[in-house]
Parts: sequence; structure tokens; C-alpha cells
Amino acid sequence: MADNGTVISIAPGQYPEHVVIKHLNVTLAAREPGTVVIEPAAGDRAAVVCLASESILDGLVVRTVAHPAIHVRGGRVRVSNCTVSARFSDGIAITDGATAEVAGAKITDSQRGLIVEDADGTFDRCEIRNIVDDGIIVRLGARATIRASTVTDCGFRGIYMYQAGNSVVERCDIAQCGDSGVSVADQTSPVITQCWIHDTQGAGINVGRGCGGVIEGCRVENTAPPGVLLADGAHAEVREAGPGSITQLVGAGQTKENRSDPERVEQLLADLEEMIGLDVVKHEVRALIDEIQVNEWRRNEGLSVSAVSNHLVFTGAPGTGKTTVARTYGQLLKALGILPNGRFKEVSRRDLVGQYVGHTAEKAASVFDEARGGVLFIDEAYTLARTSGSGADFGQEAIDTLVKLMEDHRDDIAVIVAGYTDEMAKFLDVNPGLASRFARTMEFENYTPEQLVKISDRIANNDDYELADDVELGLLEWFAQMKKDESFGNAREARKLLERMRKSQSTRLRSLGRRPTRDDLRNLTLDDLLDAIRTG
Repeated sequence: MADNGTVISIAPGQYPEHVVIKHLNVTLAAREPGTVVIEPAAGDRAAVVCLASESILDGLVVRTVAHPAIHVRGGRVRVSNCTVSARFSDGIAITDGATAEVAGAKITDSQRGLIVEDADGTFDRCEIRNIVDDGIIVRLGARATIRASTVTDCGFRGIYMYQAGNSVVERCDIAQCGDSGVSVADQTSPVITQCWIHDTQGAGINVGRGCGGVIEGCRVENTAPPGVLLADGAHAEVREAGPGSITQLVGAGQTKENRSDPERVEQLLADLEEMIGLDVVKHEVRALIDEIQVNEWRRNEGLSVSAVSNHLVFTGAPGTGKTTVARTYGQLLKALGILPNGRFKEVSRRDLVGQYVGHTAEKAASVFDEARGGVLFIDEAYTLARTSGSGADFGQEAIDTLVKLMEDHRDDIAVIVAGYTDEMAKFLDVNPGLASRFARTMEFENYTPEQLVKISDRIANNDDYELADDVELGLLEWFAQMKKDESFGNAREARKLLERMRKSQSTRLRSLGRRPTRDDLRNLTLDDLLDAIRTG
């Protein structure tokens, strides 16, 4: 009912409403800043949506659950001194060609803090903290100026820019991030100046291949080395401003050999050898690592090197060590200087497939992007090739999206798909280019009964238990008679059996009529095994 130019002054209170401002020039202002709380009762839609409007939001507290708290879609909007949270979504989303000015905002307790996509924005004196994923994302043609703001306590990156226009990050305090403080990717060239970036798990500033821009006068402290990481092919200009402005720098002109850690490589290979069984897999991993190492030596000498994919297919039954080997493989690539962080991200169909047309490509691309720099492990990948029966083939859309991304970013991620042998063979046939993206297939065979006994003994020792002498013989007989079909869990069967043995031991010790000794508490007996088999 408001006319253009109307200022709506809102009395203090809790407003369980979904507010939409469409094609209007209005102001929503709290009569007393911080006393007006807008929070939809259901929590399943955005709290405030501005559609192609020229609006001002001032002094509001906006909360929601599964959708952005404030979503600006087109138009021009100013957000001043608002406090925002969206538990499983974006605090503020600026999209669809909008222009936004955000000043003095506090964005907390959200999945992501601030998203600027295909839009322009200026963000001044904002505070973004306690975020599950990225604090700020600037992407897909967006241009943002972020100044005098604090971004801290983010589970992933502080500020992430990809396929973004000319943007500026100026005089910001970025800290306590699970990965890089500022990450720049996909042909983005920002100006990052006079920022203090500290206490991050990843590099302070990470500039990807093909990206440029200027980094000037930044103070980078207590981050993962190096303070500023320029990938091969990055052309950002780094200008220091006095002593201590940048702690460490790996430039685009340096080789991966200079970033490798040979001692760590040998330690990881030794750890791999310590795994029980998997002789063929160990040999193939070592051969692949040898090939990667020699290629790097050839490249450093100016010799030609054939393109080698880091992507792998793991086939075999559950419980055969696929996840453990995948983690080790990622750490090996990091130690060789091939991947920047070796981060391991495990996903399944539900993490990649959306529920409506267009959602899957966005969801799959987002997951892929979160895993860049490390390993994306897709368990039971063959389920992506199965349709839901409703006629919508969203799994195929995820596969097609991944195929393109795997080629576009083959140098900064390792994708490993895993599943049963026969199903994975069918999975690789669903897209003409899928099989060619993978360097090789590794078959994880079922453990033998003798190996399962060794695994059981190792699990017990790691948990401060000891198997009595006759228990190992009993375990050998039990594992030998088990049916080794697709439902057989291999090492998982050993772990589940030991869990039942511990419960049986507890019952036995409670019936002793005295306090058990240290040896009593540690020993698992044949009676415990027999009882665990009976109750299983």
C-alpha cells in the first residue's frame, strides 16, 4: 500500500513475516535500531526480498533458516546497520544485476555470509563472523568493493572470488579461516590492499592460475605457508609496503619442485605400505606417484611432458580401504606440490543432485569448487547414473557438469569416484567423455581371512585391547566361513564384530563379583568372541 518514497518506521517487536518489496522505492527503518526482528515463522523462505526495487533497510534484525535472510534481486538497495543470520543459507544475497550498498552490517551464524553474484556492491564497515563455509563470495561477473570490514571464524575461506569483475578488498581484517583468507580463481583480478590477514589454516592470499590483480601493503601473519601463494600461470603483481608486510611469497615463476616436500612424500608412502593387504593398489599408487615426480623433473628441465590426469576410479566392495587410500593420495599430491592443500571432501549423490531443473548444475559446481585444491571423493558414484523414476534425470546433469569441470580444473583438483566394480563399469559409460577423464582404475580386492584377523588385532591394539591367543584362531575360522558377496563389509565386519566382543566383555566383567584388574579390562577372550557371534 506504500507509495514510492515512503519511509516506514517500525515499532520494536518480533515480526514472524515474509516481507517482499517489489518495484517500489521505500524505506523500512527500525524506530529503535536492533529492536525490530523479522523472522518468518516457517523459516523455509527468505525473510526480506527486494525485487527490482529501490529500497533502504535500516537498523533491522533479520533471521531465517534455509533461505537467505536478505535477498536483493535486481534494483538498488541500501542496507544500513542491520544484523543478519541464516542458519543453513546466505546471510545476504545480492543477485540478478542488483546494485547494493551495505554499511555497518553484522552477518553471523550462517552457512555463508555474503554472496554477490552477477551484481555490484559496496560493503563498508561490515562484520562477518561465525560462518560455516565462505565468509564472502564474489562470483560470476559480480564487482564488489569491500572496505574496513572484519571477516573471521569462517569454516572455509574468508573471501572467495571467481569469475568476478574488477573488485577491491581494502583495509580489511581477515582471520581464523579454515582455508585461505582470500582466494582468487577463474580469471579474476582484484586489488587487495592494506589488509591484515592472519591465523588462517590455508595461505593468507591464494591466487589461482590465469588470475591477476594487485596485492599491496598487506600484512600476512600466522597462516599456512606461504603467506601469499601465486599458482603457476597467475600474474598478480605483489607490492610490499615496508618490512613485515608479507611474510612469505611463492610466486608464479617458481616451480612446483620448490614447493614439494620429499620427506613427507616418503613418509606417506611408508604409511601406505603399513596398510594391511592391498598389494596391487599400493603398487599402482607408487607407480603413479613415480610418474608424477619424474614429469615434474622433466618439466623443470624444459623437457616436454604429456598431460597426466590426477583423477582416479576406485572399484571394489565396502570396507576395503578406498577412503583411506584416497586421503593418502591427496596428501601425496600436496607433498609433491601438485595440489595446494590436499583437503579431502567426501560426497555422495545427495550432495550433488538437486530437486529441480538447473539446481543440480549449481549444486555440483558448488561442491566441486569447495574441493578445489584437494581431493573430491564421490562414494557410490554409480548412483548418479540411476534415475529416480519420475522422468527427471538430474543425476545425469551432475555427471555432465563434473565432466566439464574435471577438464577445466584438472591441475588443481583430484576427483576420485568409488563403488562396486560392475556398477562403476556401467557408470563410466553414461557420458562419452567420462572414462577419459580418469588416469586409471584401481581394484580393491576383498581381504583374506588372514588379513581380517590382522586388521582385527590392529583395531583392538589401537583401542587398548589385546586378543587372547585362542581368539585369533577363532576369528580366522569365523571370517573363513563368511559369505563374500556384495553385502560383505570386509574391515567393517571386523570392526562390528569387535564392538560386539567389547559388549560381551563388559557383561562378563560385571558378573565377576569383584573389580576387574587392568589385564581383565584389556583382554578379549574366546568366550567374548563366541558370545558376540551368537548375539550378532
